[in-house]
Amino acid sequence: MSKQGPGCCEPPPEEPPAVEQAAELALMFKALGDPVRLRLFSMIAFRPEGEVCVCELTPAFELSQPTISHHLKLLRQAGLVDSERRGTWVYYRARPEMAGRMAAMLSSVAGERRAIAV
Repeated sequence: MSKQGPGCCEPPPEEPPAVEQAAELALMFKALGDPVRLRLFSMIAFRPEGEVCVCELTPAFELSQPTISHHLKLLRQAGLVDSERRGTWVYYRARPEMAGRMAAMLSSVAGERRAIAV
């Protein structure tokens, strides 16, 4: 093991996320790593009314309704969306606080890269 001289390795300016926080963020990013789920999340999150019925989401894809429901379940499990059953339909809405956490982390990384590049 080589000994490092003073100033060789500067500590990072910010602490990395705690183990639990990193696991939660990884689950969210993993959920959005699938093109279908990314499109579904975008359709839900950018809905002006704030929510969308599953009956409006399914026709946008060439997938079966059970497959769409599976993808929506994974988005719910990742904490990115909430759902509410009304009669036979389920309505989905984004959880902006969760998307905000992901954005804050990415923004922090992007800010670091800009500072290094300058």
